[in-house]
Amino acid sequence: MEQSTRDLNDMLYFAEVVDRGGFAAAGRALSIPKSRLSRRVSDLEARLGVRLLQRTTRKLSLTQAGEIYHRHCVAMREQAEAADEAVAQVRTEPRGTVRVTCPVTLAQTAIGPLLPRFLAAHPQVRVEMQVSNRVVDLVQEGVDVALRVRTSLDDSGSLVVKNLGITQTLLVASPQLLQRFGQPAGPADLRHLPSVAMSAGDGRATWRLRGPGGEAFELVHRPVYTADDMLTLKFAVLQGTGMGLLPDYMCGEALRSGELVPVLPGWPPQEAMVLAVFPSRRGMVPAVRRFIDFLSSHVAGERIVGVP
Repeated sequence: MEQSTRDLNDMLYFAEVVDRGGFAAAGRALSIPKSRLSRRVSDLEARLGVRLLQRTTRKLSLTQAGEIYHRHCVAMREQAEAADEAVAQVRTEPRGTVRVTCPVTLAQTAIGPLLPRFLAAHPQVRVEMQVSNRVVDLVQEGVDVALRVRTSLDDSGSLVVKNLGITQTLLVASPQLLQRFGQPAGPADLRHLPSVAMSAGDGRATWRLRGPGGEAFELVHRPVYTADDMLTLKFAVLQGTGMGLLPDYMCGEALRSGELVPVLPGWPPQEAMVLAVFPSRRGMVPAVRRFIDFLSSHVAGERIVGVP
């Protein structure tokens, strides 16, 4: 039998006819006219020189040769399907470079420890992470994903925003600062304490606190010192320069030792969301999609402490 005369489609057609119990059902499944399908199977039998099917007006039945041939046809069909799946996996296997921006403290706490696990799972992917508190223009600067910390899902225009988790900060000060200015009895008393902050537009910063009954308080203040790095601010808080909002991971040891104390227990700052911002879901390359899915599965639903 010459290789050039063999049409592997005939093996598929034969398997479908047998599995579906007739030419009509197989023709509908394959979108092929019943008459054409019957002719192809007859040609197959002629080429093999053996009858595969016993045809009657009511049903089809396999001959002994047909049973043997059918098993091989089914195996071929399964191998073809497996080959398609293998190619699909190769086509969507993450590869290439993912360009990410991430705030400093978020990179040093929650995201930094996760990235080696992502890269180990996807060895064909490279990650270029820009660790900076600067807000970047994703489209203009060619960034695939920007990780941000926000208290609300603000309008990001055409960008897609995915909430990855929640972070909590603490309002703390040195004992010496409170000795000088007094322990505040309520949120309004906070206005009498000097403060340090991450940023202050027009010289003002705003902190939002939540009371024990869910009431909200907004403190608008003028920091005596601003810096765009949490560790730098921590030094100032420890030295009594002013009270400040610090990640609880960063001030936990100082709270236990007494170097820092809570300023107003029962009035925690507003929680913030850790967001992944990216240009669009459409046309997203597999590496970027897998990176976002990885962060979502490892961060979503968990509390991320220590994020500015």
